[in-house]
Amino acid sequence: MTERSSTVVLMCGLPGAGKTTYALGLVRRGYVRLSIDEAVWRRLGGRDAGVVLSEEAFDRLKEEVRAEQRLELVELVRSGSDVVVDYSFWSRAARDDYKALVESHGGRWELIHLKADRATLEQRLAVRNGREGANAVTVGAELFARYLAHFEEPRGEGEQVLLQPSP
Repeated sequence: MTERSSTVVLMCGLPGAGKTTYALGLVRRGYVRLSIDEAVWRRLGGRDAGVVLSEEAFDRLKEEVRAEQRLELVELVRSGSDVVVDYSFWSRAARDDYKALVESHGGRWELIHLKADRATLEQRLAVRNGREGANAVTVGAELFARYLAHFEEPRGEGEQVLLQPSP
């Protein structure tokens, strides 16, 4: 009897591109979703916590969660579970790291790059910034500009590009 190979979908894209919406669609099809934002939000007590961390403390917490979720990912791949990693995967190095991790444990990966024009992203972020919750991290103009400047768009990495419609 052959064990079933795990499929791991790596979400990639700028804020507002629709990564979480896409990932939640996969969850409805049976995928396990790993989300740093959601795990951090839960650790901070969720909606009513009112916790404010320094940037350094927040970054440390995110890295702690990322390390834990890497271990969880390995366990899920070994068990044959399908997984969607709902991170942004801004850099090629991070994408390559996760691809190698998945392959080294017998899984196969798919890189989904959700892409939208700047006006669409800005409009979606304006709506999202007015919400609360783990999947509504506020991204202001300065932070968005930084993301645009530092995002390493996947090219020739085996990615599947999904263009998001303009408003």
